[in-house]
Amino acid sequence: MTQSNRQYRLAARPVGLPKHSDWKLITEPAADPADGQLLVKVLQLSLDPAMRGWMNEGKSYIPPVGIGEVMRAGGVGMVVASKNPKFAVGDHVSGGFGIQEYCLIDGKELSRIGLVKIDLRLGTLSQWLNSLGMPGMTGYFGLLEVGKPKAGETVVVSGAAGAVGQTVGQVAKIKGCRAVGIAGGKTKCDFVVRELHFDACIDYKGGNVRDGLKEHCPKGVDVYFDNVGGEILDTVLTRINRSARIVICGAISQYNNTTPVKGPGNYLSLLVNRARMEGMVVFDYADRYALAVKDIAQWMKEGKFVSKEDVVAGIENFPDTLNKLFSGENFGKLVLKVAEG
Repeated sequence: MTQSNRQYRLAARPVGLPKHSDWKLITEPAADPADGQLLVKVLQLSLDPAMRGWMNEGKSYIPPVGIGEVMRAGGVGMVVASKNPKFAVGDHVSGGFGIQEYCLIDGKELSRIGLVKIDLRLGTLSQWLNSLGMPGMTGYFGLLEVGKPKAGETVVVSGAAGAVGQTVGQVAKIKGCRAVGIAGGKTKCDFVVRELHFDACIDYKGGNVRDGLKEHCPKGVDVYFDNVGGEILDTVLTRINRSARIVICGAISQYNNTTPVKGPGNYLSLLVNRARMEGMVVFDYADRYALAVKDIAQWMKEGKFVSKEDVVAGIENFPDTLNKLFSGENFGKLVLKVAEG
């Protein structure tokens, strides 16, 4: 089969917010698989804040995307040609396909890109990029393995209406905790409380976060799951309890800085309260993803867990859609729909 394959390659390292000139959209034929290979038609792609860090040069938990390389991204798709005995035409799969319409995968690369079959009886394609995908795994393991919440404790999460935040708060409630979100705007805060069933949500755009924490966390904060960094992290540190756990998952408020990243000025609260601040990277738990998928799928089936996605159609809309993450325009997990399937 010969299909046209559009793909976005990184043309330059962004300074601040990525610009259209930082990308190059090219079209090339999708190659037919050789022995051991398979060709995946990409159906939907996950757009995540971490992608901004992957564009930067420098040492990190994963090598940066090289100039001229297809932009890294997780996705879901369908096998359309296969010469690999582990995968058949028609299988639905997830993996690190990149921002392109087709992905040719060698059998030796299966573990590197995390290629696995997915069961659409457990969730939709977009849910496999959200609650059953990397964001859900991040929230599940970040909260339970790093935050270690106990029933009755207060868990606060920033970016509460986003992909990771919605998982954190809902798992906290399922585990018997008080869940307090921080989100931007009344619509998002109402969603967090009414549909995700958090106990409260603080609108950082419409009010004072410090006052909101005093009101909604009268007994202090036991676990803080941080997705934004900056001023909000600094403010929460003033309200933590003794032996609190701070989970550093992301710092979206800092990703497009053209000046040095702002660290917490109130870090001595960790000393005073004998608290712990620890970073987490979801890939460290890859061998246990099936456990989280099983739990979350069961909770969704029981009506205890909501998975909200914000789906935008068209691979040509990738640059502008990605930047919605940094303006807060997206409502739920941001997904780029590439094709029907």
